[in-house]
Amino acid sequence: MRLRTYPLHVMSSEDHFNNTRRYTEADNSVVIPTDTQKQTTFIIAKQNPVNPPEVYAAILGTHFVERYKHIHVAHVQITVHKWTRMTIDGKPHPHSFLRDGAETRIVEAVVREGSGITIRSGIDGLLVLKSTGSAFYGYDTKDEFTILPPTTDRVLSTAVECGWKWKVFDNIAAVKANSDKFNPAWDAAKEITLKTFAKENSPSVQATMYKMCEQILARIPLAEHIDYTLPNKHYFEISTFWCLFVIRSGF
Repeated sequence: MRLRTYPLHVMSSEDHFNNTRRYTEADNSVVIPTDTQKQTTFIIAKQNPVNPPEVYAAILGTHFVERYKHIHVAHVQITVHKWTRMTIDGKPHPHSFLRDGAETRIVEAVVREGSGITIRSGIDGLLVLKSTGSAFYGYDTKDEFTILPPTTDRVLSTAVECGWKWKVFDNIAAVKANSDKFNPAWDAAKEITLKTFAKENSPSVQATMYKMCEQILARIPLAEHIDYTLPNKHYFEISTFWCLFVIRSGF
């Protein structure tokens, strides 16, 4: 059995008149208290499926736009944390879990009154490393601020952040009609990311990233935009020759 927890962030956009009154006139009649928003997330979760999280986020956002006349846009962000049941003394423990991996599943839904629902799904914090099969060369080595030598073999490590924006859904019914596509899409994006990272003899991070994007667009027809962030986590070979000088010099 696996457990999922859903930290949530909800924001709403109002018309300018109502948004200003709360500050200039201390008019709290237009304020939706944080407590109300919190209890709403619990009740909506009780009344509706929370898996896939994209559908839940769209339902929650739609609730705020439809219930409050002065709310015209609702932003819902969900981070999905995975938990796996502990194995203690060779047996699954009945009530203890541990975080399963560092990566999280990200969902951002924006519900706009009269303009449909936009959803961005993603992966964040997926740490990967390979000890060979990566190169970086062909850049300007004459730049006076560059000391990195070109190489055809290096360690490559990064923390993957990947997101794909779905085509705009007309309404919540359209989101629900595609509910069976969200979980497989996330699985496919992770599979493509890991497989491409591991198998490709990468000429550069940028080239590998582009190949990942192409494959995800082909695998998820309803995705209209893919973005990746693959910051380098450097693992350089370090010469310890200088240590001998330090030791022999008595420093």
